[in-house]
Amino acid sequence: MSRRAEYRHALRTLQRSAWAPFLTEHSGLPGPRGNLELMEAVADVGDAALFDSLVASDEEYLTACGVIGWGQLMATGAGGDLASRLRLGATEDRWRVREAVAMALQRLGDADPNQCRALADDWAGDPDPLVQRAAVAGICEPRLLRTPEGAAHALALCGAVTASLAARPAQQRRQPGVRTLRQALGYCWSVAVAADPVAGLPVFAALAAQDDVDVQWIVRENRKKSRLTRLLPQEGSKQGGDPTSHA
Repeated sequence: MSRRAEYRHALRTLQRSAWAPFLTEHSGLPGPRGNLELMEAVADVGDAALFDSLVASDEEYLTACGVIGWGQLMATGAGGDLASRLRLGATEDRWRVREAVAMALQRLGDADPNQCRALADDWAGDPDPLVQRAAVAGICEPRLLRTPEGAAHALALCGAVTASLAARPAQQRRQPGVRTLRQALGYCWSVAVAADPVAGLPVFAALAAQDDVDVQWIVRENRKKSRLTRLLPQEGSKQGGDPTSHA
């Protein structure tokens, strides 16, 4: 039995009043890594009332658990204002809550890829860079990019959001939210390109040809990722040559 399955079993044996203390005890915090398996298990077996109560908590880990639960509700067809609530969560100061929004979007993508992509496209056009960050971080998950449609969408989304960043005036580039978006693009491109190298490498080559300082930073960071490095010619990855030459 996997750890996630073990946590599902444990949660089902508890009274709901005991869930929050259990989650806090087994969160892995404080520490370098929160317990992701437990977070996923909560979303697997919880319900709307529980998720809402967790999101309302002052504890970051509990809030993140509830946010992923919202993604599960959307994946199972729940409507209402969950999309707008997730969008608001994407702008949170607490980074684990922001990451939970991306994980919630991925839950939707597992169940309804078209709805997930439409929501990500909507978020990509938001002026808030943290909402844009949630869109690309949510979509650029390998398991969502196994189809040609998924891979093509990820490339297009990364391109649109990168262009949006490059269009921002210099004074905005130094804002923390924009820096957070840039950091996400510093790995998301490698995920999108690796999903379909034939289509992705020429797009990445065009990106590398741009002279924008932040775009160049994004290119350099992605070239460090092993998933992309093994697709690039050795000389090009070290010296900035054409990454499509061996495609």
